[in-house]
Amino acid sequence: MRHFGHIPSTVRSGLFHREPAEFTADSPARTLAVALGATLYSPATRPRLADDIRKQAARGVVSMVLCLEDSISDADVEAGEANLVRQFRDLAEATATGPGVPLLFIRVREPRQITDLTARLGDTIGLLSGFVLPKFTEARGAAFLEALTRAEETAGRRLYAMPVLESPELLHLETRAETLAGIASITDKHRDRVLALRLGVTDFCSAYGLRRSPDMTAYDVKIVANVIADVVNVLGRADGTGFTITGPVWEYFRPGERIFKPQLRRSPFLEGRAEDLRTALIEHDMDGLLREIELDRANGLLGKTCIHPTHVSPVHALSVVSHEEWSDAQDILRPEQDGGGVLRSAYTNKMNEVKPHRAWAERTLVRAEVFGVAREDVGFVDLLAAGLAG
Repeated sequence: MRHFGHIPSTVRSGLFHREPAEFTADSPARTLAVALGATLYSPATRPRLADDIRKQAARGVVSMVLCLEDSISDADVEAGEANLVRQFRDLAEATATGPGVPLLFIRVREPRQITDLTARLGDTIGLLSGFVLPKFTEARGAAFLEALTRAEETAGRRLYAMPVLESPELLHLETRAETLAGIASITDKHRDRVLALRLGVTDFCSAYGLRRSPDMTAYDVKIVANVIADVVNVLGRADGTGFTITGPVWEYFRPGERIFKPQLRRSPFLEGRAEDLRTALIEHDMDGLLREIELDRANGLLGKTCIHPTHVSPVHALSVVSHEEWSDAQDILRPEQDGGGVLRSAYTNKMNEVKPHRAWAERTLVRAEVFGVAREDVGFVDLLAAGLAG
């Protein structure tokens, strides 16, 4: 797998100063956590799920969650489980001699589904990277993680957990600190299995009867923004104790599978930049998504939960490291700067203070490895258009 690997190599070389690196499901967890990018959710009941997975992979999706929880009704769970087993068999046959599949995760409702599905998937378990654990707290999480340990023994391979932080105990102020401490404790004990933590902002809003409009980001809803800040404070530290925390879902999309103007799909470089991409996105209620992705990064989140294919390309385009960011990170991490100090940036527009900016620089270079470094004259418009055209 490779981000932007679905676009021609000649186009990719024109976009990147350093191209995104290839990775596999067996790459180090630190790489995979960053590489998740836009994680596309799909109901496990879709009758042509195997075909859907292959189609999305061809369009640049590198991680998917096949959902047995909130996206399907209670009455459809058993059918969804059976469908997953069938679709994994179809997928294994289709990919035996063809392209691979994205990182695949199953979102379960209860612990017993982890061990049950692992057994039922048989040798096709090799297509699965792990499980998404809903409404995760220390008390609920213990049973899920114990089931995952047993499933690994059955599968004979590593299976990752992605806990979803969405419980009322985490939202409510009087129980938040204790809940966060418990989550920190149990995830630390299972650190080698926890790939990333996901935020269930829709559940947070639901507890207060709220729903943000397409003009508002999660950070405009103060009760949600406060929870995100506390989660990052406790679980997203850069001192080696933290985890990758992914951005919340964006709920809005336009009917149809592609929402962008045809001109944006025809040219990977928007010849002459005649088309204003930002205007096109605003017209389609996407400006809020772009602002939220930028705010995710500013608040310590990486990647995003996506419920529509049209959200994937903006997330990935905004995840590419700019040439300026890369240049600053390189300067900060030069061996001769180990003693600290202050540097003027190569772009002569900012101060790079070596010690305070070191953690940022280290994270930036990991992101650069996975998403690549854009050329100096290449920006978000070019990357998004190329991703769509690919």
